Amino acid sequence: MGDAPKSDHEREMKPSESKRELGRWGEDLASTYLREKGYQVLERNIHTPYGEIDLLARMGGSTVFIEVKTRSSETFGFPEESITNKKREHMIASAQHIMQSKPEWEDDWRIDVIAIRRFRTDQEPEILHFENAVSMG
Repeated sequence: MGDAPKSDHEREMKPSESKRELGRWGEDLASTYLREKGYQVLERNIHTPYGEIDLLARMGGSTVFIEVKTRSSETFGFPEESITNKKREHMIASAQHIMQSKPEWEDDWRIDVIAIRRFRTDQEPEILHFENAVSMG
């Protein structure tokens, strides 16, 4: 008997492809999590001259920019620890750029981080939501 064809999740992937797929999976999970919490998810993967915003949402009268970090191992530390000062600067500049292009959103805004950890496929992912995780001060 021959081996059955591997599913998309079982086949071998290049490291960059695997990382991209993990990132997409994390963004899908974060989007669902936010909707369940009452957020209105407006856009995904918004490109600005300063970088990309993973998710853009509204909650009450606030605009929320969300950076999603997903890890499948502890090799490189916890996902929330991977946001460098340079990344923070890019996130703030990206958020400001988007807010300037949306004058109708003259309200409060913040940048949140959602960290997703799933070290084994047989375990439920752990989702940590850090509200107002990145500030300008």
